[in-house]
Amino acid sequence: MPEAMSDDFMRLALEQAQHAWDLGEVPVGAVVVKDGVVIARGYNQPIGKHDPTAHAEIVALRAAAEALGNYRLPGCELYVTLEPCVMCSGAMMHARLAKVVYGATDPKTGACGSVVDLFGQERLNHHTEVSGGVMADACGAMLKRFFAARRAAAAAARRPAVE
Repeated sequence: MPEAMSDDFMRLALEQAQHAWDLGEVPVGAVVVKDGVVIARGYNQPIGKHDPTAHAEIVALRAAAEALGNYRLPGCELYVTLEPCVMCSGAMMHARLAKVVYGATDPKTGACGSVVDLFGQERLNHHTEVSGGVMADACGAMLKRFFAARRAAAAAARRPAVE
């Protein structure tokens, strides 16, 4: 896929990440694309939905499966602003995604090579193509701004009120 299209899809994923931020969730967004058309979108919602599996990728995969009427998503690509975790990577492989494209790396939970490389395990049944670093600076900057704002709010809450 041309780089410009990858950037366009990642910009849509960043819009989804902003929805998560607006709700106080960690700003991660995802879109699922089939034949060059976005068929599903998702953003992080584990806090609001009280669901540890409500990561952006899982939300988007569920919506794509519903849209296609199939739990398998052959020929689909998922664009996500942050390197997927083990849970999301496993779901992507079970869905038989053709490709995963992510923005920023995740040095704490990334399963595309940062911590582990689940997609690189030759013994696993399905092999999804992975591409990272698409708009990595923009994706990483959003996460950094979010966590900086969260730390500043926590520090302000700890300060005594001045009368």
